[in-house]
Amino acid sequence: MNGTTSRAVAVAAAAALALAGCGSGDDPTDAAGDEQVSAADVRAALEAGGELTVWAWEPTLAEVVTDFQAAYPNVTVELVNAGTGDDQYTALQNAIAAGDGLPDVAQIEYYALPQFALAGSVTDLTGYGAGDLADTFTPGPWSSVNTGGGVHGLPMDSGPMALFYNQEVFDEHGIDVPATWDEYVDAARELHRADPQVYITNDVGDAGFTTSLIWQSGGQPFQVDGTEVTIDFTDDGSARFADTWQQLISEDLLAPVSSWSDQWYQGLADGTIASLATGAWMPANLISGVADGAGKWRVAPLPQWDAGGTASAENGGSSLAVPSAAANKALAYGFIEYANAGDGVQIRVDGGAFPATTAQLQSPEFLGAEFAYFGGQQANEIFAESAGNVVDGWSYLPFQVYANSVFNDTVGQAYVSDTPLTDALNAWRDTCVSYGTDQGFTVS
Repeated sequence: MNGTTSRAVAVAAAAALALAGCGSGDDPTDAAGDEQVSAADVRAALEAGGELTVWAWEPTLAEVVTDFQAAYPNVTVELVNAGTGDDQYTALQNAIAAGDGLPDVAQIEYYALPQFALAGSVTDLTGYGAGDLADTFTPGPWSSVNTGGGVHGLPMDSGPMALFYNQEVFDEHGIDVPATWDEYVDAARELHRADPQVYITNDVGDAGFTTSLIWQSGGQPFQVDGTEVTIDFTDDGSARFADTWQQLISEDLLAPVSSWSDQWYQGLADGTIASLATGAWMPANLISGVADGAGKWRVAPLPQWDAGGTASAENGGSSLAVPSAAANKALAYGFIEYANAGDGVQIRVDGGAFPATTAQLQSPEFLGAEFAYFGGQQANEIFAESAGNVVDGWSYLPFQVYANSVFNDTVGQAYVSDTPLTDALNAWRDTCVSYGTDQGFTVS
């Protein structure tokens, strides 16, 4: 069994456990939707203290934990890296099924949160005061935690998209920074024609990137109403993405390199991969992983589907959620409010995280920060504008973890064969429909 298949089996089992939890006759919203815990109750829990276990891989949380314990000396926090992404979700679902070993707080990415919310596996925090925090967060992350009819986590960070590009390479070949995706395709042709070793970007098929660009184009291929799910890649936004990206695939204009591989980092460093359309969390990765690119790279707004547009989308980002079976939910909520809406936010921003909070995004200090890596550019101005222009109405599948795990087995075929991207997206749909139906969802 190869790595992709084994991971798919693991996340499939996790999703099955989740749906079994909500199919047992319990109303998922009963887990916490009616709970009313006042701010005074949360303060009392923090003062009384106790022990918290937090499962998270995000590195800046370590300093948040240190400061939180200094502010609330009666609380002891154990920060555990139980794995990233799928690995942690499988461990979390196993603990839920066993009824033992659950953390009090768990980091859950936005795309995975609906699965846990639908199952009633995470607490609806509306009654804890989370429902009053809408103006605290930017629209994309806030809409992502508002799932399953409640607020099932607090946004920890965000990934509003921008275009990162190697200005040195662009200037060398006389390429203007593309303002639209049509111009991006033209730039890809010009670059590769000028130097066949240079590609405008890399792509071998990535679920998060694909769904983000469909999101930006106004596509809404996933519609979810409880256990009623519709998957349709024939909507205008999805079709527009497929038509545009097919040109890059068909003309061999994409570097056949997997992101985060050694070859990818090398391509970013030597200029053979000339741009990335990705989330605002990318600067720290460029600084640490592509040191030779310092001074060469710049940031521009994400190319648009229509000239003069401003639409953006999220790519990545996580919430902190409280499992429904957590022993001390008031104390757990006190921690995530501190980390994601209180003093912990600035600690994390100072550590390099990109905030989901409007106060930080609007602050002169944040907006005016100069990035030496980007030639002194005030890149946060571009990221903040992108955060405010995230298209409304996007939904993830309630089994998106599984869907993403089989993306390369379906859509990925368009990158390595003559399978048209539209057909590959429909193959992904068919696989997801079959899986969702098997798990008890009504999928059309």
